[in-house]
Amino acid sequence: MSELATDVPRDSAVGPRESSAGSIASNDGKFRDRNPDMVPAGKLITMPGETAGDCLNVPRVQTPDVVKKFRNFTQSEPQERRVFYGKALDPDVASTKTHGVITASSQNAGELVNPALKSLFQQRLEDKKEESLYATKQKAPLGRSHDQSKGLPQGMDPMEVTLGMKNTFDCTAGELVSPPKSYGQVIQDDQVGKDLYKLTHHDFEVGEAVDRNYDWTRYPKDMTFGIPTPHNNDGKHVAKSLTWLRNKDLDKGTKIVSKRVDDFRERTQPQLGTVHDPIKDTMNVPPDHSFGILIRPDEYGAGDLIHSRIPGEYLRGKDRQRGLLAAVRQQLKKANYHNFNDLQAAFRHYDKNGDGRIDAVELCECCIQFNLPVDQELLEQLIQECDSKGEGVIDYTEFANFLNWKDKMVQNPGPADSTSNGEVATPQRLQKQIDQSVGQHGTSSSRINAVVGGVSTKDFRTYGTPTIRSDLPAPRVKRISDLKNYGDESNAYGLVNPSIYSNRGVHEKDFFQPRTQEQIHTLFTNIGTNMDNDTFQKIWQLAAERGGGHVSVESFRNVLDEAQGERLADLA
Repeated sequence: MSELATDVPRDSAVGPRESSAGSIASNDGKFRDRNPDMVPAGKLITMPGETAGDCLNVPRVQTPDVVKKFRNFTQSEPQERRVFYGKALDPDVASTKTHGVITASSQNAGELVNPALKSLFQQRLEDKKEESLYATKQKAPLGRSHDQSKGLPQGMDPMEVTLGMKNTFDCTAGELVSPPKSYGQVIQDDQVGKDLYKLTHHDFEVGEAVDRNYDWTRYPKDMTFGIPTPHNNDGKHVAKSLTWLRNKDLDKGTKIVSKRVDDFRERTQPQLGTVHDPIKDTMNVPPDHSFGILIRPDEYGAGDLIHSRIPGEYLRGKDRQRGLLAAVRQQLKKANYHNFNDLQAAFRHYDKNGDGRIDAVELCECCIQFNLPVDQELLEQLIQECDSKGEGVIDYTEFANFLNWKDKMVQNPGPADSTSNGEVATPQRLQKQIDQSVGQHGTSSSRINAVVGGVSTKDFRTYGTPTIRSDLPAPRVKRISDLKNYGDESNAYGLVNPSIYSNRGVHEKDFFQPRTQEQIHTLFTNIGTNMDNDTFQKIWQLAAERGGGHVSVESFRNVLDEAQGERLADLA
């Protein structure tokens, strides 16, 4: 539009167009004015700060200094140090203060790695100094060969005088290694003197027969005697013949090592499980010697102190007794659980004379019946461990504490003998196998009840689905998709170590399943237990009385073992 404005005569009608064309510089040369005589529409604004860019870029309101110190502490700008608003207006002394000692500046890493270039005069001066100081610079200067004149006699020129004898070169190394001869010539030269080598060194070819100058007129020289020997072309029989049987036995047997070498290795090299002591041979003490003063150990241990046990009930030094007690207790637990309905019936079975107490003889007879071999000394130690009164016998409460079979424990234990002697029997509280809580320590059940002897949570409503569904009857034929555990499955120990019955497909419920007389008689006859009909009927009647009219394989076997134990006791 500016070009069009130059062609039009300057008058008052075109004046506004020229000003507007001059202000719109971005459209210069892009459009052609078709109506130059018309006045352009619009209003020319020449006020600064009123353009579209100025309207869009609204200046931000500055935060007052009073508010900025609080904002900088909570919402500081990027790469800005956060300053507490209480110190925002304080003078900045920390940025100008320097701690430590000002050290003198030295060469930096760049000067050491890439030093400044030396001038030619400085390099020649340094080389001259090194030649006067180092013998290697004198004999072998840089850029020149080794100077041999330093060690030669005075006046001898090494460039003209040659020492030693001159070598005579008759052939090259290639001709010496591979001479220019044909194959026949090489073989012919190799056979020269071969007969003498056979005579002096016995140097025969592979498979060559030794000529002993025998008379072979009657038989040809290449004739063989005997029958062909079986052989294998791969050479395995040769390998066996090269390996002596004596060497095989030596490899299998114990290798003999010098005792001096073994003692030296034991003394100088660390051994597995022992402390390395290289100077133990110099110590004039036995190997099990301990230095220092032997301190007599206390009769109580750390566990006794933690559980606040009183004297006489310390467990230190009673590990063997406790281990044997646990083994006997576990065996009797299994026997009582399958043979008796409760501990009262088990106690009456052990109490042969009915006096309400069990002595060592009665306990020994019961152990023999349950196939639990225990010697007399061990039984006395067990009774001494369980007898809290020191009478040498076990009453019902001590018997219950000894077994600790909580599922079959009666609610109100009393004496086994129902006859009273005029004295009111005071119920005694059954003790647990773990100690009472000490201090603020307690079990989870005591934490729930919050008090000792609180309301039992046995009858409380439980939530969730139990892992073992004992509340549901086990199906007769369990489906593959049924993943519920009805309590008839084996535990982890049974899966890792299955019994011989599990390998045969016989499970625990098969032993406790009621069976008829014909089935019981057939089973025990097939396993090799032969008995007449009268003996079988007696054992059947005893097993039926104990099982409430039902007889299983396990109950019949227990009665049979008891009868055999009584027979062995009578023979003894």
